[in-house]
Amino acid sequence: MKLEKDISLKPYNTFGVDVKAHQFISVRNEEELEGILKRFYASELFVLGGGSNMLLTQNISKTVLHINLKGIEVLEETGNYVIVKAAAGENWHEFVLFCLENNYGGLENLSLIPGNVGTSPIQNIGAYGVELKDVMEYCETINRQTLSKKTFYTKDCQFGYRDSIFKSKFKNQFIITSVTFKLSKNQHKLHLDYGSIQKELEANSIDSPTIQDVSKAVISIRESKLPNPKDIGNSGSFFKNPVVSHSVLETLQNDFPNLPYYKIDDNSVKLPAGWLIERTGLKGYRDGDAGVHKQQALVLVNYGKASGKDIKDLAEHIRKAVKAKFNIELETEVNIF
Repeated sequence: MKLEKDISLKPYNTFGVDVKAHQFISVRNEEELEGILKRFYASELFVLGGGSNMLLTQNISKTVLHINLKGIEVLEETGNYVIVKAAAGENWHEFVLFCLENNYGGLENLSLIPGNVGTSPIQNIGAYGVELKDVMEYCETINRQTLSKKTFYTKDCQFGYRDSIFKSKFKNQFIITSVTFKLSKNQHKLHLDYGSIQKELEANSIDSPTIQDVSKAVISIRESKLPNPKDIGNSGSFFKNPVVSHSVLETLQNDFPNLPYYKIDDNSVKLPAGWLIERTGLKGYRDGDAGVHKQQALVLVNYGKASGKDIKDLAEHIRKAVKAKFNIELETEVNIF
């Protein structure tokens, strides 16, 4: 562990935005983490995980604390399930692959999501009908100010759609050091109804899919729709899918009868933000090196030298266009700094 000065954060954020950190420290274990928290006030630190759900619009004057804790451990195993603990700095998709190699079921629908394990509870990451809250048992944390350790069980996290207590009541108060999951070992419960998973399986003549088959289908679908951050800078879905009441849906359907939606409960539905953006004509739109992806309007991309402000301005342009056409306010899924 060493303190570095004036470090470019371009390799540490999936948008590939080139901003600088005044100071940068990467910690590899909890002892190093505690040492840094004793050395710096919480207000002096900017905590950075996998950099996959953020847009940096300016240089970071605080000391950037990079959470790089590693390790995967099986805590308990029976004939039916396994309890697996992963350190915060583990790459999410690599952890999913580890579970699939060992035939641990539950994470297959969450394949190829960018980022690290430690940030997954903050967003309550989700894809294709599965969310983190469905598989997480608890996460372990350390208080940035008091250095006290606290375990948050799933019921404590106030999970919502891309939301948790770590984004509201306890925002910037805790650093997640590990996440523990309860996964199946046999009789896996497959989630095939959301999106195009079933169609992808049928296209490959798979009648009795395994969790590995589901993962491959999800990866194939994501790769066909979403750009790889290694190839072009992006942070996945930039906006949340808006949730509206049934009465709002009915009003919209008068003007847009083909509007797709997903029922949440008897009172609300979820609308696909990508569809809304596409209907404004902005799919594939580009302003300099900031653009809307040509295959998925929900994804904003950096074609090379876009600044964080360029991408932020583009996002605001999209929000205004959707508001004008549908009278719906889009919320960002990405955290903007």
